[in-house]
Amino acid sequence: MSDTQEYDAHAGAHMEVELAAQPDAWERAIGLTAERAVLPASGERIAVVGCGTSWFMAQSYAVLRESTGHGVTDAYAASEAFVDRGYDAIVAITRSGTTTEVLELLSGVQGRTRTVGLVGDPNTPLVDLVDDLVPLTFADEKSVVQTRFATTALAFLRASLGEDLTGAIAAGREAVAAELAEELVAATQYSFLGSGWTVGIAHEAALKMREASQSWAESYPAKEYRHGPIAIAAPGRVTWVFGNAPDGLMADITATGAHYENRPVDAMADLIRAQRVALERARRAGLDPDQPRNLTRSVILES
Repeated sequence: MSDTQEYDAHAGAHMEVELAAQPDAWERAIGLTAERAVLPASGERIAVVGCGTSWFMAQSYAVLRESTGHGVTDAYAASEAFVDRGYDAIVAITRSGTTTEVLELLSGVQGRTRTVGLVGDPNTPLVDLVDDLVPLTFADEKSVVQTRFATTALAFLRASLGEDLTGAIAAGREAVAAELAEELVAATQYSFLGSGWTVGIAHEAALKMREASQSWAESYPAKEYRHGPIAIAAPGRVTWVFGNAPDGLMADITATGAHYENRPVDAMADLIRAQRVALERARRAGLDPDQPRNLTRSVILES
């Protein structure tokens, strides 16, 4: 923090409240048993689309759904989606319900492919473009930097696959209250890694660090890290692994002098700690993640 910047403990007030509310929102989401009925049935071949954070949640859901035998599941950024592949259904995740790329995609397949929308604000154009809607209004947010809606959507989707999230909710509540190590908050660079469904979580953690605090943050599949990116590992930097780490990775990272971070908890819960680090860094830098630089709540492109 420079001499001209002042620590503002109130900056990011919305983000602070919303990220802390995640475990309660997850608990509420897994109780939406009737809403699960509109999701594609097991065995159907589906695409899951979103932008930014929602795309990363789509990635996590896609891995979980397909790896547990529920059918082929592909995740796409809405702007780069190949949806004319005979999918039985398309699931769109969008907090705002106004994101241009998502709306364009849904409009293009309307009447040809069944669509399901997970949305934070149901009073948006998305409603008229999908066949079925899962409104997660209780998870909507005021902060531009998204935390609660994304993980709540993922919690809902994980529960639909039969997962028991009791442990994740308990770990999430612990993460909200856990003390943050100074070496995490004061680091000069972050590399977030994941395997399987946690790759999407790693991408989301890095995005939060960039959005909220303008920090240098990267993300990779864990086994890809040694194929080049480990070159930036050094003292004062952090390599943060979500979920199970590949054999030997901890030793390789420790040898670089970088801080190795890996907790044996559900990745959604550990993501809360990363969000909290991003918020704290933003405050120390005199930034407000509720109104981050160059960003708005929804990306609406000019036609």
